[in-house]
Amino acid sequence: MSILSLQNITKHFGEKKANDNISLEVKEHSIFGLLGPNGAGKTTLIRIITSIFFPDSGSIFINGEPLNRAHHEIIGYMPEERGLYKKMKVGEHLIYLARLKNLSKKEAKSRVSFWLEKFKITDWYEKRVEELSKGMQQKVQFIATVINDPKLLILDEPFSGLDPINTNLLKDEIQELKNKGTAIIFSTHRMEQVEEICEDIALINNGKNILNGPVKEIKDRFKENIFSIIFSGELPAQINGQLNVVERKFNELIIKIESGHSPNEALKYCIENKIEVHGFNEILPSINEIFIKEVGRSNE
Repeated sequence: MSILSLQNITKHFGEKKANDNISLEVKEHSIFGLLGPNGAGKTTLIRIITSIFFPDSGSIFINGEPLNRAHHEIIGYMPEERGLYKKMKVGEHLIYLARLKNLSKKEAKSRVSFWLEKFKITDWYEKRVEELSKGMQQKVQFIATVINDPKLLILDEPFSGLDPINTNLLKDEIQELKNKGTAIIFSTHRMEQVEEICEDIALINNGKNILNGPVKEIKDRFKENIFSIIFSGELPAQINGQLNVVERKFNELIIKIESGHSPNEALKYCIENKIEVHGFNEILPSINEIFIKEVGRSNE
């Protein structure tokens, strides 16, 4: 079941069409990648979902109901441009933000203590936000976003400014939230992170949804029958013609299997010619390669 459904969302700013008839579905218990180059319309779409902007046309549904004010309590949003008050102390700031999300003072204090202990940063409680590094502020912003246990969590470049250790910490928390039932929209320019954590994606360019679906299905859709053969020993002189070699490295052949032929034929040739094969794998295109190809095609 979809927790979020966008149907034919269109938004203009003057003559510019920031979102052009965009439809997409975000499933419960999932991590959804919202991708696109700068200026593609991602931020506008996020602001429509969070009611910062309103669409000119189209419909938004949360759990099958038209988006309304009551839904704001189950949505958490961490924007790329952070919004912490620099002079406030971390503990007091988090309690203040939790209270804005309709938590009682007692519940706010309890949840702030829980998250600070979980991240092992209880000693930050009395520090002012301005005393923290960018990465430390990022962790505080994340806590502020999830403090009310949202069922739909929107993260815009959540790992910006974080070192690898703290990036992995947040990745683990995101996965844990997903496992507990939160649906997460993850917006980023880092395609390797998308492949690592997202199940479904939508690619936005020039305000249009140009590609969407499960990551695995998209990669399968764009594959080109390219395979890697890891080998040792000598190769027959005629191998280039027999195996349609695309690239040859020290102990690896990159080959293309033409339509109508099977990868088994390549393996059979290797066996018959006494080539010692240590690995045989299909090379699927990366999300980054697909991103570049599809954005370029849509710009033509």
